Amino acid sequence: MKSFMLCFCMMALLFACKPKTDYKAYIHDPNLFSVTVHQLNDVVMGNNFPPMIAARNYAYAAIAAYEVIAAAHPDQYQSLAGQLHGLKPLPKPIAGQPVDYELAALLTYIKVGEAVTFPEGSMQQYKDSILGVAKDKGLPEDIQKASQQFADSISLHIIKWSKKDNYLETRGAEKYTVNEKLAWRWVPTPPMYASATEPHWKDIRTLVLDSADIFAPPAPFTFNITDKNSDYYKQVIAVKNAVDSLTPEQKHIAEFWDDNPFKMNVTGHIMFGSKKFSPSGHWMSVVGIAAKTAHADYATTVYAFAKTGIALFDAFIECWWAKYTYNTIRPETVINKYIDMNWRPFLQTPSFPEYTCGHSTISASAAQALTSVFGDNFNYTDSTELEFGIKSRSYHSFREAALENTLARYYGGIHFHPSCVVSTDMGTKVGDYIVQKLKMKK
Repeated sequence: MKSFMLCFCMMALLFACKPKTDYKAYIHDPNLFSVTVHQLNDVVMGNNFPPMIAARNYAYAAIAAYEVIAAAHPDQYQSLAGQLHGLKPLPKPIAGQPVDYELAALLTYIKVGEAVTFPEGSMQQYKDSILGVAKDKGLPEDIQKASQQFADSISLHIIKWSKKDNYLETRGAEKYTVNEKLAWRWVPTPPMYASATEPHWKDIRTLVLDSADIFAPPAPFTFNITDKNSDYYKQVIAVKNAVDSLTPEQKHIAEFWDDNPFKMNVTGHIMFGSKKFSPSGHWMSVVGIAAKTAHADYATTVYAFAKTGIALFDAFIECWWAKYTYNTIRPETVINKYIDMNWRPFLQTPSFPEYTCGHSTISASAAQALTSVFGDNFNYTDSTELEFGIKSRSYHSFREAALENTLARYYGGIHFHPSCVVSTDMGTKVGDYIVQKLKMKK
């Protein structure tokens, strides 16, 4: 019995002395990266940032993480330095340092994600929780230190680059002027009557596009509400009739793609806000779902987030150029003024001009980026909205999802259908341009 106990103790001691590598199974799990993106999504939602600002956070954070992966796999992935406007060659890892690149990619994403817009420390608790679990699973201190050092060098480079994209300059730019004398021009809508969102976003530096208007859409239909045979009048009536006769399926489509980051709910004299992921946040969620569905490895997962983030970022700039070039009135406003003062859209109207449609533009662009990574005819179930009480929807491809979005904004009553069709075409061109021009995977 004594010899058995002695043998057992010796075996336990030997096991305790063996180096633990369980941290790798945890840190190197690609799903952990997707969870980290979701965590940033939660922070964005909590701060009420509009979708284009959210896209800015996702893009820079994902680019930073991608640069770590490119450094780890130079035979498979190419740096974006020299490919994205203004991005210069990035720091290299110090020779001989025991960098864990998956950990460095996580730390880089967290640091850049919170620093681009948020106060520093917004994701500190989440970062501490990851490192705490990794340490419990045997993460050596020297590896953590080397990984953090490399992550910091990449992060600081990307943050410095991000500060030159005109974001800060547009914070103090001239405000949008509402002109109610022009019948076709956008004015604030109920119930918030909020001022125009980011009227100078077209001045943000693009990442890949040569200019904000490179794929400028045709002019919208000429405002004409008196001639019932005009294209303009027909699209107005089409929206009203569609909303007035929505089927349960059409309502589900509209709600699923609503993605209103801050909806003002009004019940009698009570007003309260409710939050959801923005359109860009929704597509970041889709990237994670796609990566998990495809059983993508860590590098492919990060690559997919970076490519999609870039597509979202530039698509918003292109769309916002069109919005504040044409400054067109929303369906709700024109119907209330000329047809039915009590009519309301199914969804709440966002606080920016109607033409072109932001969600349709960025959805089409994201779909092209995702298709280039995971292929067409990719079956997946989008469960993004479950946490907001909206059932999932399944698609046979990313492009199919983007086309459904074209109908969603129309069913919601917040866009004319021709606008959504034009926007989908514009977003597809943006996505194709980015996919063709960027050299990321060798």
